[in-house]
Amino acid sequence: KGAVGKEVYKCVMVFCQQLGCEVVELNVQVDHVHLLVKVPPKLAISELMGVLKGRTAIRLFNVFPYMRKKPFWGNHFWAKGYCVDTVGLNSEMIQKYVKFQEKEELHQQQLQFEQAGGPSLKGR
Repeated sequence: KGAVGKEVYKCVMVFCQQLGCEVVELNVQVDHVHLLVKVPPKLAISELMGVLKGRTAIRLFNVFPYMRKKPFWGNHFWAKGYCVDTVGLNSEMIQKYVKFQEKEELHQQQLQFEQAGGPSLKGR
């Protein structure tokens, strides 16, 4: 959220560029990140993820020192794992998923809330 989310976005963009990767789509959400990136064949995905997660965490803790006091995953910014998949012919579909995932999640939450009998927030 806010400045932290913007810094995560900036870090991912900069570190990907430094590694020779092309960010096709990036969506930073409150508790996770969706990323569609073109990675050169000489770069291991594990190396890319290590750089992104490690250097981004270091940068965030330096820029926002108050975050060191938050109880993240064992005092780390990122969780241990990540999910990776390759994209072939469906790259446009994956790009749309990454771009609109947060909007879709909010829509699904609203539908569940309305089905549970809560007031609708539409039109606000």
